[in-house]
Amino acid sequence: MTINKIQDTIIDEFSVFDDWMDKYNLLIDMGKDLPVIDPKFKIRDFLIEGCQSKVWLHPEFSGDKIFFRADSDAIITRGIVGLLIRVLSGRTPEEIIAADLYFIDKIGLRQNLSPTRSNGLLSMVRQMKLYAMAYKATGDRQQVKDNFKNPLPGEPAPRKRGVRGG
Repeated sequence: MTINKIQDTIIDEFSVFDDWMDKYNLLIDMGKDLPVIDPKFKIRDFLIEGCQSKVWLHPEFSGDKIFFRADSDAIITRGIVGLLIRVLSGRTPEEIIAADLYFIDKIGLRQNLSPTRSNGLLSMVRQMKLYAMAYKATGDRQQVKDNFKNPLPGEPAPRKRGVRGG
């Protein structure tokens, strides 16, 4: 199924509800359906910065496709990242980079999130696209895993992690 068909399906699922409390409950249910991430990936290296809650996102590269696994300590955020995984996981880097995630606005998600959660949503999308750009640019799985926090042009360089001393 194409990215757009998956997005259209999500829009249909959310259009059944008029009340945002019902839509939040759907998000919560979707979060419960998210497969459990291996605890070895719930480390700082896979933590998405810019989210109000803790969100871990791990890319797995298989052939020319990227598969994502994620978890969050907040149930609504878990549902949000679950939606993003549903749309973008199992795609080529080119598909992920080019994806217009129109479902976010069509279901009213961005408008009904707090500003900090909305920023977190953007951070999740950004990180998924960064993984795709890094893999496309290098074609090297290990290099992407080693350097996955490369900033976008014009952004500050990431902090060094795991370096001790001076």
